Formats: sequence, C-alpha cells, structure tokens
Amino acid sequence: MTPRPLGSNPYQLLEVHRFAGGPLAENGYLLRCRSTDRAVVVDPGASAPAMVQRLKSSGWDLDAIYLTHSHLDHIEGIPAIRRFADVPIYLHPADRPIYDLAEETATLFGMRLDEPLPPPDRPIVPGQPLPVGDQELEVRFTPGHAPGHVILYSSDAGAALVGDVIFKASIGRTDLPGGDFQELMASIRSEVLTLPDDTRLLPGHGEETTVRDERLGNPFLISQAPGRFA
Repeated sequence: MTPRPLGSNPYQLLEVHRFAGGPLAENGYLLRCRSTDRAVVVDPGASAPAMVQRLKSSGWDLDAIYLTHSHLDHIEGIPAIRRFADVPIYLHPADRPIYDLAEETATLFGMRLDEPLPPPDRPIVPGQPLPVGDQELEVRFTPGHAPGHVILYSSDAGAALVGDVIFKASIGRTDLPGGDFQELMASIRSEVLTLPDDTRLLPGHGEETTVRDERLGNPFLISQAPGRFA
C-alpha cells in the first residue's frame, strides 16, 4: 500500500494523502495543515497501519478521525488509529446504527474485526466546519448511499472527499440498508454538482475525478432525454 500525495501547490495549506488497501481497495485519507503540522484521518480502512507509519515518520500531530459514513470498509482501521493516538471519532448521528452493527456486518460478508470498535465521540453536523489545524473542511450532507453520509470540502485544496457518493463514471450503490437511489441523486445534484467545476473529487474507491468530468461524462448523471443532465 503506497500513500498517494494529492496536490503539490506550494501555496495550498491543506495537504491530502491517499492510502488504499483491503479487498475492496478502500481509500482512506490523511490530511495535514502545512502551517501547523496538525493532521486528521478520514475513513480509516484496511490501510490504517500505513497511515500510522506515515504519522510516526512525519511527526505530525493527529487531532481527530472524521468519517464520511460508517460502512465497514471505511471504519475497520479505527482501532489501529486509536492505538496510536486517543483522538475523538466524528460521525453523523444518522449513521450510528450502521456503525454499531459493524461486527455483525463483518460476519455477514465473511470478514472479521480484529477488535471491537470504540464508539463515536462527537457528531458531525452539516454546516458546521471541521478543523484541520488552521484550515477547515465544509460539511455537506449527502444521504442516499448511507443515511448519515457527508462529504468534506476544502476550498483551499480545491478538493472534496466524497466517500461513496460518487466515483469516476459511477455513483454509490443504494442496495445496502439505508440506501435510497432518489435520495442519492438529489444529494449529487445539490451538494456535488454545485461545487466549482475544477473541484477534485476524492472518492472512497478508485481514482480521483473532477466535478466537470462527472457533470459531462458520468453515465448515471445523464438524463434519458438527449442533451440533458442530472
């Protein structure tokens, strides 16, 4: 698992590193404020040990774990992070029931958790920014893939961590408990496609894309009527 640094603009104060791992190739992210060396982890999955190694080697101070949603592949690495630093876990309350069923979900999918997950500590509230050192992440509520899904947007980095809402040329699945296709499409229209066109979309799986590319080329966002878009 090799971390992928995203963005090299020297004037950009928020640095984003991607770590991919596990059977579902889940993307977790390590965000660092360059002016303070404070860091947060977003969606620590199977690659969490690599995140810990990066934190140890860099000397950055970890402040929090932020979760876009609580599906198993996005939270299974939380114990590894918490063994490194006893930092608070932030989650939207609507996703707490899914979080609490993580062990049962793991069994259902033929997986297992190495140890129980600690309970979330603090709620993510849409409209209330989340800090990364001196920087902030805008919280946008995006249910549909999961009932408490959020995306985290940084205007400084020109990027949004979109979890499993949207992918390159695809969208999140809606056949899991709490999923709703119409709700997901409404979330994409109101909270993703309203971001600036050059915004980089950093998903929970696969390669990054942009708002412009998905607006113009994502087959799930093109209406049945020729020439019209979601």
